[in-house]
Amino acid sequence: MKYLSVADDVRLGENVKLANFVNLYGCTIDDNTKIGAFVEVQKNACIGRNCKIQSHTFICEGVTVEDEVFIGHGVTFINDKYPRATNGNGGLQSEADWKVVPTVVKKGASIGSGSTILCNVTIGEQAIVGSGSVVTKDVPPNTIVAGNPARVVRNITNE
Repeated sequence: MKYLSVADDVRLGENVKLANFVNLYGCTIDDNTKIGAFVEVQKNACIGRNCKIQSHTFICEGVTVEDEVFIGHGVTFINDKYPRATNGNGGLQSEADWKVVPTVVKKGASIGSGSTILCNVTIGEQAIVGSGSVVTKDVPPNTIVAGNPARVVRNITNE
């Protein structure tokens, strides 16, 4: 028995593979992408072709994942620079009380398990984010970053 929560407004490409216990709504997932168990992808998030998203990952509104990206287990994206529970009047915030801040993961990048990706950053093409990193600023293409905050470890060379 499958336990999937896939809203009617989700756009799935051809040959997308979904594990049990996924939660997808208002998002786009392109051809040949594999989504692991316990992954949530929110509205207005876009995932490209030939990606692999491992279990327990959270991809929020405003995140764009280009083609051929690997995202490890338990990766969390953030889309609010100054999160608050309540608005200026003391009531719970609604969508009108804050602005989604986008994040982009470029083609061929890899994000290690347990990483947190803050909003308003771009992870460059073919970059690698080490496991457990906290990405607070742009990651240049073809580099390896790691740590909290994530810092460049070295450039990737074609050896």
